Amino acid sequence: MNLRSKKSLMALGAGAAALTLGLSACSGDTSESNDGGGSSGPEVEVFTWWAAGSEKAGLDALVGVFNEQHPDLEFVNGAVAGGAGSAAKDLLQSRLQAGDAPDTFQAHAGAELQDYIDAAQIQDVSDLYTEFGLTDAFPADLIDRLTVDGAIYSVPSNIHRANVVWASPAVLEEAGLDPEAEYESIDDWIVALDAVQETGKTPLSVATTWTQVHLLETVLLSSLGAEDYNGLWDGSTDWESSEVTTALENFEIIMGYTNDDRDGLDWPDATQQIIDGQAAFNVMGDWAEAAFAEAGATSPEDYIYFPVPGTAGVFDFLADSFTLPVGAPNEDGAKAWLETVGSAEGQAAFNKAKGSIPARTDADTSDFSPYQQSAIEAWGSDVIVSSLAHGAATPVATLNQVSDATSKFTTGASDLATFQSELAAAVAG
Repeated sequence: MNLRSKKSLMALGAGAAALTLGLSACSGDTSESNDGGGSSGPEVEVFTWWAAGSEKAGLDALVGVFNEQHPDLEFVNGAVAGGAGSAAKDLLQSRLQAGDAPDTFQAHAGAELQDYIDAAQIQDVSDLYTEFGLTDAFPADLIDRLTVDGAIYSVPSNIHRANVVWASPAVLEEAGLDPEAEYESIDDWIVALDAVQETGKTPLSVATTWTQVHLLETVLLSSLGAEDYNGLWDGSTDWESSEVTTALENFEIIMGYTNDDRDGLDWPDATQQIIDGQAAFNVMGDWAEAAFAEAGATSPEDYIYFPVPGTAGVFDFLADSFTLPVGAPNEDGAKAWLETVGSAEGQAAFNKAKGSIPARTDADTSDFSPYQQSAIEAWGSDVIVSSLAHGAATPVATLNQVSDATSKFTTGASDLATFQSELAAAVAG
């Protein structure tokens, strides 16, 4: 499916520039405050990395529904700042190991949960799926992706798409490029990147390591195709193969078109370069859409979006979800939060603000943005693959090793052969 918006393109404003934190932007208040209002009843600490911007707005919307559905409970904001949740995950692991679990915590659905499962730090919530009617509300293929050895360990709040390019029509036109052009492959895209580079603008904006891993996964997907990309995680694709070498060579070429200050930035800064007309393209998940909408501009000339070249018809999937930790101080309160997270009302409110789409098939999305409507259609028709950078494809320990290898490579501390070997070793465990 073509994600390009041809009629209703929303614009960005400067508001996203202030966001300096990771996946779904997390900076700011880390205090335990009841940001959404509500009663002074028993406290429910909800641990997330949603502390600023559109992600905080999404959390606030979800808290509003929680307060309506459970007025006898008090929401306590356990948000922790950190790129793509990295700081939050580190602190969370320290707390879990110390026996100081929050009532519930955010995690990416999929393989990221495996480490918590293996450490017996989260509980099976399959019974809650029956109690809350989630088995019928969520698509069957999503239920399959959430199930580990017959058990389910989290309730997803949304579905995000990772393989999206956001672009500035003005910068493309300045480079003599047609904003409506289709790029069927990485090679086609490189021609456009060259044209932008000739103008002195940044062809492709990127930020710190996790955004580079995000870019890497989309280049792997484009170069290998969905089946062989999936094989990277189930063992059927050899990380040492010539096909992977070619994909990594493409990544190396693409990184050559990025901004030199990337390692000092986070995703909102890279997105801001599209807003300000400093860069032509940015590869980012569709949480960027919420930042665009937050700016409030309406001109159809402000930005466009389309699948990463070579990935049309593929949906690179991730989902934020919430767990029931072992030793949760207020287990009943945590279950109440999970009920709200999985509810049609909660998912509609949260996802409208965050730019993602509901995991439920019956949530009201009639007033969602044109991009979100396109993502809903794509989720229902495209081939689904799991995100590397956002916890769906690999456990946390593997992703950490992949991130370290990527950082070494993109900062010049290793060559391509070493990079490929280190990636192979990381996934092999």
